[in-house]
Amino acid sequence: MSKIKVLLIGDVVGSSGCQMFQKHIGTLKEKYQVDAIIVNGENSAADGRGITLKGMNFFKHNKVDIVTSGNHIWAKHEIYQYLNENRDLLRPANFPSECPGTGATVFTCGHFTVGVINLQGRTFMREQVSCPFKTVDTILTYLKSKTNIIIVDFHAEATAEKQAIGYYLDGKVSAVVGTHTHIQTADSRILKNGTAYITDLGMVGALNSMIGMKKAPIIQSMISQMPVRFSVETEGPMVMCGVVIEIDTDTGKALNIERVYLVDEEINILGNS
Repeated sequence: MSKIKVLLIGDVVGSSGCQMFQKHIGTLKEKYQVDAIIVNGENSAADGRGITLKGMNFFKHNKVDIVTSGNHIWAKHEIYQYLNENRDLLRPANFPSECPGTGATVFTCGHFTVGVINLQGRTFMREQVSCPFKTVDTILTYLKSKTNIIIVDFHAEATAEKQAIGYYLDGKVSAVVGTHTHIQTADSRILKNGTAYITDLGMVGALNSMIGMKKAPIIQSMISQMPVRFSVETEGPMVMCGVVIEIDTDTGKALNIERVYLVDEEINILGNS
């Protein structure tokens, strides 16, 4: 049996998240002996919103194969041209076709071709996107002719919607992983028909924060109902979350899924580690 291992990392938040990522990605790659790395980078800009050209260069320098995203992909205009000219950064496939970029791609992993699909949920999300179920069906019609190793990043708010698409795609893809809520869930498993699943990968950022952001202004906003400016939390400890998925290259079915949850007490203030 031929197998590959893929490391999937949740939303990397701000400069402090990038610092944590760079410090530990090499160790994780060696520890788990992974063949490929997929990261959600839509919050990796210094201010925690969007992704920049510098951010893409950072991920490529750290040997990331594919960067996925979500609702914040449009925050930095400089990335629009990159999206149109490259296929290693994805935006959700169910945004209108007029949007820059693509929501599905393939890359080479050793002797094998791996497909990646990026989708966004609709429940409790502000953006008006097409049905993710119908969108993924259309993509799979094309992608299945290229490979049976297919990984889906479903960027969504509602647990139920993530579960629904996980069950819907069970047996059709190798893995469905949720992103967006930044809190790693404890439900990683192989579904009945061979698809690896987790409701949310978690994030790379400050542990004692709210989705990687300073918590005090957000709590105050919840009390007062007044808008506040979100700012990235740079005080540690930092956390790095994700999963390692082992896939049978012959069948495309997942053989194992293992959660990654790493806490670093040493990264305290940005620039000091």
